[in-house]
Amino acid sequence: MIFLVLNAAYEQFLQHLKYERGMSPHTLRNYASDLEQFRGHLLAVEGREDFPVEQIDRLTIREWMASLDASGAKKTTRARKLASLRTFFQFLIREGKLEANPAKLVATPRVERKLPSHLSIEDAVRLIETPDTNTDLGRRDRAILEFLYATGIRVSELVGINLSDIDFRERLVRVLGKRRKERIVPFHEHALQALLHYLEKTRPIFLLECPEPERDHDAVFLHRRGGRITTRSVGRMLEKYIRQCADIHKISPHSLRHSFATHLLDSGADLRDIQELLGHARLSTTQIYTQVSMEKMIEVYDRAHPKA
Repeated sequence: MIFLVLNAAYEQFLQHLKYERGMSPHTLRNYASDLEQFRGHLLAVEGREDFPVEQIDRLTIREWMASLDASGAKKTTRARKLASLRTFFQFLIREGKLEANPAKLVATPRVERKLPSHLSIEDAVRLIETPDTNTDLGRRDRAILEFLYATGIRVSELVGINLSDIDFRERLVRVLGKRRKERIVPFHEHALQALLHYLEKTRPIFLLECPEPERDHDAVFLHRRGGRITTRSVGRMLEKYIRQCADIHKISPHSLRHSFATHLLDSGADLRDIQELLGHARLSTTQIYTQVSMEKMIEVYDRAHPKA
């Protein structure tokens, strides 16, 4: 049955993404969900289980896009699902199962790029200084917030940092980014001092409170039971401090990364240097921060110019 062949093709594709392209579990789940939904659409429309891959054309895909639109799916969602199909069919071409990519003939829904949420310098400093550094958790949380803002690294990159990745003398950290791509990022003296305070006062206590087999001696940032902290824990931690800063809203752990990039650009940093620090593969990804700075410039102009 062709249906089983299609199933096998999905499985091979996901294995390719996981092991050859090194994609994260979250990204893999998105691909799997998109492909399952497309397959469900094919089976519902055809009323049979043996839909040949070779018969999938641009009209088939356009019908699926139309059904998603009719069901209220956002443009960003439809664009992502179409991108998933394009990648899947490209994989089939590489494997010699198809000669052309039908998804490339379908126009991507036009999506307005949202400007990333970021903090002002004053709000960033206020948020970072919120944790009570007289407590063990406060010292750890202050070090995490300082480090995120000082380096612009992703939360997923932060939780993966080991002690051996940090050059304390030169204030450099080796980061393993998307697709296991390494980069070196500098950090400032404030982040170093917060990090050293946590490593000297808090981290040993967290390790001692954990049974020896479960201790993570390599990880820099630990939870109170001595294991490596998770991205979800960092998110919950940030939400707690946002609530304490009553007038700071609608930000995420990623907002500190956006703030890092925006503040560097506002201070005259070169866009390509920011690209390297953030670990972006394409300069176009970094260029969205020029729009953020342009908005700020217009806001300052409107507020300050006597005839604005």
